[in-house]
Amino acid sequence: MILTNCAACAAPLGLALGKKCGRCSTRYCGPACQKQHWDGGHKELCKKIKKTGGAEQYNANRKYSEAVAVAAEACAEDTKGQTCYICTQALHWKTKEGLVRMCACRGTAGFAHVSCLAEQAKLLYAEAEENNLDWKAKNARYNRWHTCSLCEQMYHGVVRCALGWACWKTYLGRPEADEIRCNAMNQLGLGLTAANHHDAALSVKQAELSMLRRVGAPVENILGAQSNLAMTYRAFGQHEQALDLQREVYSVCLRLFGEHQHTLLAANNYASTLVKLQRYQEARSLLRKMIPVARRVLGESEELTLKMRWIYARALFEDPGATLDDLREAVTTLENTARTVRRVFGGAHPDTVEIEGRLLLARAALRARETPSSEADDLAARFGSL
Repeated sequence: MILTNCAACAAPLGLALGKKCGRCSTRYCGPACQKQHWDGGHKELCKKIKKTGGAEQYNANRKYSEAVAVAAEACAEDTKGQTCYICTQALHWKTKEGLVRMCACRGTAGFAHVSCLAEQAKLLYAEAEENNLDWKAKNARYNRWHTCSLCEQMYHGVVRCALGWACWKTYLGRPEADEIRCNAMNQLGLGLTAANHHDAALSVKQAELSMLRRVGAPVENILGAQSNLAMTYRAFGQHEQALDLQREVYSVCLRLFGEHQHTLLAANNYASTLVKLQRYQEARSLLRKMIPVARRVLGESEELTLKMRWIYARALFEDPGATLDDLREAVTTLENTARTVRRVFGGAHPDTVEIEGRLLLARAALRARETPSSEADDLAARFGSL
């Protein structure tokens, strides 16, 4: 269940506690709240919610529609005069929704309706299940829920959020231990994070971790859920709590998987939080060890490798004790990484925006060290808010 709060008073219920409406499964903390909600308008909605498939399905459908509207509005300027590459229409024939594009596609490529992307992913995965394809083929088709089939880069921002709700509403009716249902909850949590809905993401990720432990999920799935939860703690400023969890995840991944993508992702998250806590030397030490592994295992242009390089650069130039050589290394690292990020993801991608902003700061820090104090003060005033 994603609905973990009382529908009347919003008190946290957890995953198993509370009282449910006998017809539609809307959840309450007790009989008093249930009666209050019924008298306050629930009785008019109860049959409709049940007909939809119950409270969880009704909530997912509603949140999905809201997220699609937000995504289409956010992309409206970029998609003017374009058509969906799947259905070839500007407006969706059924929902009348507008187009979106939140990946690395450039030019006239990559425009689509969220509904078309979701339906395509749903049909492809259903076909894989029906034909009993192996896990590799199923995984490639499932990836359509979060990755563009044209540029092969992940969606981001509000489009990722809308597709997260689409994935969850598609599979939430399956048994709790069903793998695709677990994956759908994961996609929803990541989508909410991508759109900066951290309150909602925290609730989903806590529910996901509890569910995975309850159903005896594989250890890599549980570690992934812990890592995602830690990143949400960070978004709330709970950096020490996030660091403890990320240190544990990295240690377990290193022991179980060695030089694997799971370990590299855990190392990246751990290092990022170390930088947030201004523990720069620890972050540099970790990344100097893991970046060569990422280059060898993933490649120079893979997103995770690039992120590790710019976190390493931050650990260099943000350190108050950085030497002149440290600052020069940071600028060189960011310049090389920024060129690759722009080539791979395009100028509008959030990774490109982030790293180019960091490059401005690193260059300012270097020039401030190399110039008289008056010019240094001017640079600090210009770039200090980035």
